[in-house]
Amino acid sequence: MVVLVALVADLLLEKKRKLVTAESCTGGGVAAACTDLAGSSDWFERGFVTYSNAAKTELLGVDAALIDVHGAVSEAVARAMAQGALADSHAQVSLAVTGVAGPGGGSPVKPVGTVWFAWGVSDQVHSQKMQFTGDRAAVRRAAVQHALQGLQELLRSDGHGLV
Repeated sequence: MVVLVALVADLLLEKKRKLVTAESCTGGGVAAACTDLAGSSDWFERGFVTYSNAAKTELLGVDAALIDVHGAVSEAVARAMAQGALADSHAQVSLAVTGVAGPGGGSPVKPVGTVWFAWGVSDQVHSQKMQFTGDRAAVRRAAVQHALQGLQELLRSDGHGLV
């Protein structure tokens, strides 16, 4: 994880951009991984942990109706989280994560391990759904890893899509 964070840091510094995170199921794990790296204040602007639906609405401006219609674990909400994080920060790059880490909370449509990601780079928002396996800790670790890997790929492509 340290190597991946260092690669993300180098890309952000090279592009003179700062990162903001908006996390739900990972509970700040992405922000923690980022700030574990010395010098992260040069490229990490802030992190939002918006675990509840109310926090998503109050802190990131996610429309409550959007959550009601699509659910908190959805592409629409992940994208709104990424956009809201950018709007409520001084960063130019955002990363959002929302999912079902388990052991409960899953459904046939959104089983445990379902995680939506959104990355805001170069005025575009990219999103992706993943299905992880394992217990709660494994799902959360995999989500943090995937969030950072996706960000690295987007930064390498200059925000034009996942490589």
